[in-house]
Amino acid sequence: MSSTVSSTEIQPELTQEPRPLNASYGKLMMWFFIVSDALTFTGFLIAYGFSRFKNIDSWPIADEVFTHFPGLHGVDAPMYYVALMTFILIFSSVTMVLAVDAGHKMQKDKVIFYMFLTIIGGAVFVGSQAWEWANFIRGEYGALETKGGQIIQFIDSENDNKRLAIKDFAVVIPQEREQHQRSTGLWFRDESSLPSFTLEEVSQGFFANPNIVVRSEKIDEKGKKIILSREESIEKVSQAVYVVEGANLIRNEYGNRLFADFFFFITGFHGFHVFSGVVINVIIFLNVILGTYERRGHYEMVEKVGLYWHFVDLVWVFVFTFFYLV
Repeated sequence: MSSTVSSTEIQPELTQEPRPLNASYGKLMMWFFIVSDALTFTGFLIAYGFSRFKNIDSWPIADEVFTHFPGLHGVDAPMYYVALMTFILIFSSVTMVLAVDAGHKMQKDKVIFYMFLTIIGGAVFVGSQAWEWANFIRGEYGALETKGGQIIQFIDSENDNKRLAIKDFAVVIPQEREQHQRSTGLWFRDESSLPSFTLEEVSQGFFANPNIVVRSEKIDEKGKKIILSREESIEKVSQAVYVVEGANLIRNEYGNRLFADFFFFITGFHGFHVFSGVVINVIIFLNVILGTYERRGHYEMVEKVGLYWHFVDLVWVFVFTFFYLV
C-alpha cells in the first residue's frame, strides 16, 4: 500500500517537462527571437548614427520635416503628431500588461477587453505611420537639386525668412511635357513621376521675385540652415538641375538623401513588426473569445505575444529618440 502511494506521489515529477530558467520552451524561444531582433535593430541604429555624424552639417532638422497634423492643414505643428503616435503605442503596451495580468487571474472578459484596446492602439499607430509616410513622400514645399547633389530651399527674405513653396512663385509656361518610358528613355530606363513644375518655370519665378532667396542644406553653429544672399542665391539656382518634390530613395527635398533612406528603412521595418504584432494579437484575441486558453487552464499565449508587443514598443522609443528628438 505504501509503495503504491509513493509511486503515485512521484509520478508528476517524473512526467513533468524540464523548465530551463523556470520558463516554458515557448517563452524561451520568444526571448531568443527578441534578443536576435534587438541586435538587428541595434545594427540599423548604429549605422544611422555613424551616417548622421558623418553628414551632421547637412542633416535635415526634424522639427522642419515632421510638422503635419491631421485636420490642421497649413498649421506648423512640429513633432505633435509623432508625440501622439508614441503615446498611443506606449498606452497599448499598458493595456497589454493588464491583459496578461487578467490572464494570470483567469479573467477571460478582462483579457478580451484589454487585448481589444491593444489591437486598436496598434492599428491606429500603423495607420498613423502610413499617413506620415504619405506626407513625407509627397512633400510640402519642394526644392531644387544642384549639379553637386546639394538641396536648396526657398524663403521669403521680406517675411521673416518664411519658407516658400515652389507653387507660390513658379511661373506656369504652357508646354507639352512627356514622361520618359522604357521604350523612349535614356538607357531604356523609366523616368520617375514628373514634378509639378519644370526647372525653367521655377527659375523664372525666382528671378522675377527679388525678395526670394535660398538656403542651403548646410547647418550653422546655431543649428539653423544657412541663408544665402540674393547674389549667392542666383548663382545656386543657376546650378540647379532637378526639381525635387517630397522624398524617395534617390532624392529628398528636406536635405541629405541618406536621411530619407534610413527613415524609410528603419521606420518601415519597425512598422512591419507592429503590423505583424497586430495580426498576431487578433489571432490570440479570437482564440480568447472562443475559450481556447480557458480550456487549457492558462493564458501563456497572451503572455508570449505580450513579450513581443513590449519589444516593438521599446524599439520605437529608441527610433523616436534617434530620428525625432536628437
